[in-house]
Amino acid sequence: MIRRLKPLAGRAALASLFALGPVLAPALARAAEGEVEIPKAGFSFSSPIGTFDRAALQRGAQVYMQVCANCHSLHQLYYRNLTQIGLPEAMVQAAAASVEVPGAPDDNGQVNPRPGRPSDRFRAPFPNENAARVANNGALPPDLSVIAKAREGGADYLHALLVGYADPPEGVNLPDGMHYNKYFPGHMIAMPKPLNEGQVEFADGTKATEDQMSRDVATFLAWAAEPNLETRRAMGIKILIFLVVLAGLAYAVKRRVWADLH
Repeated sequence: MIRRLKPLAGRAALASLFALGPVLAPALARAAEGEVEIPKAGFSFSSPIGTFDRAALQRGAQVYMQVCANCHSLHQLYYRNLTQIGLPEAMVQAAAASVEVPGAPDDNGQVNPRPGRPSDRFRAPFPNENAARVANNGALPPDLSVIAKAREGGADYLHALLVGYADPPEGVNLPDGMHYNKYFPGHMIAMPKPLNEGQVEFADGTKATEDQMSRDVATFLAWAAEPNLETRRAMGIKILIFLVVLAGLAYAVKRRVWADLH
C-alpha cells in the first residue's frame, strides 16, 4: 500500500508544479534577469487615504487621447466617465465627437461611421487584433483599461516605464524594432518612446515635460482602472469610525451593566 502511495504522491507534486507554473514563471524570470527596483513617483493617491489630483487626471486624459489612443484602446471606459474627473459636459461631448465610431446598419446592411457620443466607449484605434499587429510590427498594444492594476507596481511602474527609455549599455545589441528601457522586464520593448517634451500643450498651461506627461497619464490610467477608489476609501474611513464609536459604546454599556456586581 505504501509503495502505491509514493508514485501517487510524486504525480500529485508534479501536477502542482505544472499548475503553479504560470504563477511562478514571472517571478523566476525576474529573478533570472535581476530584480529591477521601480522608483516611487509619490502619487497623491498612493496612501490608504489618498485621493486623485483632478488637474493631473484632466491632463492625463489629454495625454491619453492625443498620444496613447493612437495605439492603445481603453475599452472599459465611456466618454461620459470623463465628467467624473471634472471635465464639463460640453468638453466631453466635443471629445467624443472628435472621433468616428461605427454606426447602426442602414437599410442595405452597410455600417457607416458616425461622430462619437458621450455614451460610446472610447474608440479603439484598430478594428481588430490582426490589424493592430500589422501596424505595430507584430506586437499587440495592450488595452489600458486596467493596466495599472494588471502590472506589478501599478502607476509607479507605468511612470517609470514611460521615462525609462535610454540608450542601451555598451555591449548590448537590440534586435530590429526593439528599444531599450531600464524598467521593462528584460529591458527590451517593442513600443517606441511615446512621449517627448512639449508633445502636448496642456489646457491649464502646465509645462509638458516628459516626466510631467508620464505622471499625469499614469494618474489617469490608475483612475481608469479603479474609478471608485475614492468612494471606497471614504466608505472605509466611515466604517472604521463607526466601529470605534460602537466599541466605545459597548465598553461603556458593559461597565454600566457589571458595575453593581463588583
